[in-house]
Amino acid sequence: MIKRSVSIVLLFAVAGCLLGARPLHLHDFHASVTQMQFNPKEKAFEISIRLFTDDLETALARESGQKVHLSTDEKFDPLIEKYIRAHFAYVTSDRQRKPIDYVGHELETDACWVYIQMPYAEAFQGGQMKQDVLMELFDDQVNMVNIQHSGQKKTFVFRKNQPIQPVSL
Repeated sequence: MIKRSVSIVLLFAVAGCLLGARPLHLHDFHASVTQMQFNPKEKAFEISIRLFTDDLETALARESGQKVHLSTDEKFDPLIEKYIRAHFAYVTSDRQRKPIDYVGHELETDACWVYIQMPYAEAFQGGQMKQDVLMELFDDQVNMVNIQHSGQKKTFVFRKNQPIQPVSL
């Protein structure tokens, strides 16, 4: 009985050491969440994109060829803006690409929020959206987009095999 208890304790200790040997910055989950909320007063969509900070840093480093360690200052804002512009876009049903304005970013414990705004004065008729952030890094990347407009809400899921898709409410 004591031999079995010792064996179990040793088994858990070895497993704990092996699991503990993994680098802390790795995670098994590759996802982003984008919130798009229409502000009728501003006639614009206020957009926030939540990404894992380490993944965004890796993407920005790959794009820029420099080491990137995000902080609260604005040093890397031009890189973040360029990256978001390349990987997030909306085209109206009449094939007009909507401009986006980069607002800034904010860091949490393990996440980075990127804030953009998309002017939208006309009626929302739907269109095509591209949301392929981090898909160049991870085959299993999933990007969820929640759109809220005039009391309606709908969620769209973007994957590597479907980075561009029609959206409507």
